[in-house]
Amino acid sequence: MIQATYHKYSLIFKQPSGTSRGILKTKETWFLILKQNEKIGVGECALFRGLSADDRLDYEDKLKWICENINLGFETLIADLNEFPSIQFGLEQAFLSLKSSHSFALFPSEFTESKKSIPINGLIWMGSKDFMLNQIQEKLNSGFTCIKLKIGAIDFESELNLLKSIRKEYSAEEIEIRVDANGAFQINEALEKLKRLSEFKLHSIEQPIKPRHWQEMADLCEKTPLSIALDEELIGVFNVTKKKELLQTINPQYIILKPSLIGGVKGSSDWINEAENNNIGWWITSALESNVGLNAIAQWTFTLDNKMPQGLGTGSLFTNNFESPLKVKRGKLHYIKNDNWNFNIQ
Repeated sequence: MIQATYHKYSLIFKQPSGTSRGILKTKETWFLILKQNEKIGVGECALFRGLSADDRLDYEDKLKWICENINLGFETLIADLNEFPSIQFGLEQAFLSLKSSHSFALFPSEFTESKKSIPINGLIWMGSKDFMLNQIQEKLNSGFTCIKLKIGAIDFESELNLLKSIRKEYSAEEIEIRVDANGAFQINEALEKLKRLSEFKLHSIEQPIKPRHWQEMADLCEKTPLSIALDEELIGVFNVTKKKELLQTINPQYIILKPSLIGGVKGSSDWINEAENNNIGWWITSALESNVGLNAIAQWTFTLDNKMPQGLGTGSLFTNNFESPLKVKRGKLHYIKNDNWNFNIQ
């Protein structure tokens, strides 16, 4: 018999972090703990308020139902979680954890053996021009060769000047720049803004306009001089047929997969299969999980053998994250095999 409990946990940012949805000071998350004999399984259900499709009043009720019915088994439970992607991912983690030789060894590989690492982008948070420039310099000094800038918080001309100042110092061959608009552009101005951004030889832009405007986004993806990556567009699309329809309609250059927001490994794998069938590129990104969720995402990502820089560097943002073997060195995420976990949610 398996016993299951859930626990709420509030991650505290080291410094308030600016996004297009405002300033974040804390981040709510939930842990699913399974116990069977002497074994313990841990999974993180990383609800993202205001963004997750499962930001619902009955979220905790669903966690309670999972715990009360845990012995129905994984397949029965997961089938009832289609509209709760973060709980899907937490349940996947918890069962993998329960079955593994170590609670946090979910996908054993050369990554977990400390033999190989994962290239990642350095995330630059929104703020004043000086604040963003300081972050950029810090990332470059730390050995990152790919940076991702959140745009849409300061005025567009200032953001262009910021990009211009980076390109004065570093060529596209030296530093890959990705930008994320989080849907900040108005539809009637988006193409012109993409043209101006493309002058700085950027790798791509995430979600230039708000999601659920498929035809307008399709038009942008067809005309854009700058590769477009869909992000928020994928959230809340649960049906495989609908996923196929979305990608075939919009035909983006890339999609970005956040397992906590799109149904964990299973949901992300469905998107990857459809993307590859349509010659669309992809990469994986975390979504402000603790090191527990980040660990699961990183271990799974390594098994996919995607050579692009992934978005897996958010674990250092919090004052009360859990000590783990995950370490960022010279722009890569490493798993230090002999380092210990300190998972304590009391």
